[in-house]
Amino acid sequence: MAASVRTLAVGLLSRLQTAAPTVRTLSVSHPWAQKSPGCLWKLGRLNHVAIAVPDLEKAKFLYREVLGAAMSETVPLPEHGVYTVFVDLGNTKLELLHPLGDDSPVAGFLQKNKAGGLHHVCIEVDNIKDAIADLKEKQIRVLSDEAKIGAHGKPVVFLHPKDCGGVLVELEEA
Repeated sequence: MAASVRTLAVGLLSRLQTAAPTVRTLSVSHPWAQKSPGCLWKLGRLNHVAIAVPDLEKAKFLYREVLGAAMSETVPLPEHGVYTVFVDLGNTKLELLHPLGDDSPVAGFLQKNKAGGLHHVCIEVDNIKDAIADLKEKQIRVLSDEAKIGAHGKPVVFLHPKDCGGVLVELEEA
């Protein structure tokens, strides 16, 4: 009995003395987060994650009243066919999207996903025109011929989810 207790204690002690795993952090100072050689544009930080919601007032209540988040006013964006509300999370934002009209792309998304859900992620770039040209050259489908002005008043473009691992990606010029 004493031998088995001693073996157990030695085993536990040896596990406690092993080094803890290294935690890696992302920093823009990492070389792979910089411009690639010969590349005219740079991928930047996550700007927001967009969530399509069937009931905008209910979603606003959840984030403001239940979770205590600060949020923007509701803004209609007719050129994109949506109402938007931004929820401030400190390090990034959530964008609540609700259809503006029956021909809204978000209306089509909600017909397939009745409860709503993740619609897209938005990543900043330093030069959207160069990003568009480069991505087209790399056979990534861009969903419009040129950038449109987005919810932040900056040029945006969307990339086809079939070319981006099943995710609709929005690029926004920083």
